[in-house]
Amino acid sequence: QVQLVQSGGGLFQAGGSLRLSCSASKGTFTGYTMGWFRQAPGKEREFVAGIRWSGGTTSYADSVKGRFTISKDNAKNTVYLQMNSLKPEDTAVYSCAVRRDSAYVWQYWGQGTQVTVSS
Repeated sequence: QVQLVQSGGGLFQAGGSLRLSCSASKGTFTGYTMGWFRQAPGKEREFVAGIRWSGGTTSYADSVKGRFTISKDNAKNTVYLQMNSLKPEDTAVYSCAVRRDSAYVWQYWGQGTQVTVSS
């Protein structure tokens, strides 16, 4: 069982920045991919960004490219989502998740954290 604990979030103004963190209990994530998702009120959950633990390959949703950066700290088993140039449409509950590189299903999820961006 893998536990993902998130931190960060809150209320921010448009144009501002914040960093979300997701710390994992598993000893190593070699062979796994970690990602960030978000769900706005009345909308389906959407993929935001992902990073492969081995090699660090990243991917982003078009809506956040150039504004958000996903990164990891191997020693801390932690993945981060740096969010810059925030927009009101970034308002959502953000959740981290992890899956095996070869899997399609995201197996474990963080508890979710609210990010609200005011205009």
